[in-house]
Amino acid sequence: MPILEPDTSGIAAAVEAARNAEVAVVAVGDKAGMFGHGTSGEGCDAVDLRLPGAQADLVEAVLATGTPTVLLVVSGRPYSLGAFADRAAAIVQAFMPGAEGGMAMAGVLSGRVNPTGKLPVGIPNHPGGQPGTYIAPPLGWFSDGVSNLDPRPLFPFGHGSSYTSFEISDLQLSASEVPVDGELTVTATVANTGDRAGAEVVQVYLSDRTGQVVRPLKQLVAYAKVPLEAGESRTVTFGLHADLMSFTGLAKTRIVEPGAMEVKVGASSEDTPLVGAFTLTGAVREVGEGRVLVPSISLG
Repeated sequence: MPILEPDTSGIAAAVEAARNAEVAVVAVGDKAGMFGHGTSGEGCDAVDLRLPGAQADLVEAVLATGTPTVLLVVSGRPYSLGAFADRAAAIVQAFMPGAEGGMAMAGVLSGRVNPTGKLPVGIPNHPGGQPGTYIAPPLGWFSDGVSNLDPRPLFPFGHGSSYTSFEISDLQLSASEVPVDGELTVTATVANTGDRAGAEVVQVYLSDRTGQVVRPLKQLVAYAKVPLEAGESRTVTFGLHADLMSFTGLAKTRIVEPGAMEVKVGASSEDTPLVGAFTLTGAVREVGEGRVLVPSISLG
């Protein structure tokens, strides 16, 4: 099917093929191009986040056959997939994977490769949803009374599925109080609870509860991909320097400010089962050049 035109001429053949198959793989997404000669690229904008052309009609028609359907999205932007998510057997998102992308996707679809990737952006639920960042202020996220629209994504930043399953547990913080020029050590245990080898990306988010300016609800400060055999568990330790908790204050300088902080550890920005609290102590410290921007990470 053409991507740019609303051409439905090939849908009937696709439906017939799906009806005679055990599994259907429907590839949708973008055509790379520039200045209107594609659907993704410089000068190729979109009115909303519906799949281009008649691709949504194709997906709906194949899903209606009842054949288990894998939706393969090869795109340059995150499209809204909420209309299909509950009915598709699986969704694979590939952001313009390049020349070797076909082989990589074949490995994932066949099960030869156990995927370990995580989303660098949220996948919108509805066509008007924004492919926005997870970094939002308190009133920028969904809560009763703020808006009648729910801006939360269908799949959040940091989300990713696997052919095995994982569990993250046993959060430990090195201290309940950390100097504004000190370091906090965060330790957690990640276990492969499935029946095949895989890797989980353990993610650490911080929340500033008392900042002098509006601060994000959460902010990713560390992550580690932890390879695990079936049934194996390992500990992962993050060293978080106070510089990672700095922000631009009212005086327009970067500072670390004393106050209550919260740390969350999990598998995505919205899947953080481990929550701990600590307090930054001391006087406000201005942070100049040479600040520590990278956490230390070790696996046990």
